[in-house]
Amino acid sequence: MSGLHRILIVEDQEHTRNRLADAIRQHPDLSLVAEAETVAEGMEYLASLKPDVLLTDLNLPDGNGIELIRTAAAGNTTESMVITVFGDEKHVVSALQAGATGYLLKDCDAVDVSKAILQMRSGGSPISPSIARHLLKHFHPPQMDAAPVPDSKTPQSGNKVLTKREHEVLRLIAKGFSYQEIAETLSLSVHTVTSHIKHIYRKLAVGSRGEAVYEASQIGLL
Repeated sequence: MSGLHRILIVEDQEHTRNRLADAIRQHPDLSLVAEAETVAEGMEYLASLKPDVLLTDLNLPDGNGIELIRTAAAGNTTESMVITVFGDEKHVVSALQAGATGYLLKDCDAVDVSKAILQMRSGGSPISPSIARHLLKHFHPPQMDAAPVPDSKTPQSGNKVLTKREHEVLRLIAKGFSYQEIAETLSLSVHTVTSHIKHIYRKLAVGSRGEAVYEASQIGLL
């Protein structure tokens, strides 16, 4: 496709929105037409601007980004890409069924967002590798006779699992902070932050920040 690709960002976390906006502004083939913080604002921009690409979070102050994705799909002029911390099967499948063409986790490098947008505009479906297994799980569910795995996690036991510092790191992960931003916020080295995140992943039995946020939400840590 020729010409500039016009992008609408809908993201309520200011630091994440600014990072995405900077990446788009710096790319010669992309044009940022508007930024919004809520579903309502996003709906207005979709109707008035008809952007080529909607880049949206899912968890917004006044609703779910899936509402925006459905509206964009119905208009048939805007492609949608999700960028969120939620990488669990429920969120991924719901967004794709609503009409999203791409799905990225917020721990991806901001520069990759521009590449992913261009890939999507060229007919691709950019999806973060760490969530691919959720799609496989959805389309290839486990055998019915598989033994269920008991879930022993509870909010009470979960609160004992993580240290105070790990809780702080987890909350910043949920807000979409990068490792560097977490380090600066908590006055730690990036190496120390990485170590804390590895401990969080191990204790919650997860493999990505999206899964960590989802699991933490499920057991009452967020």
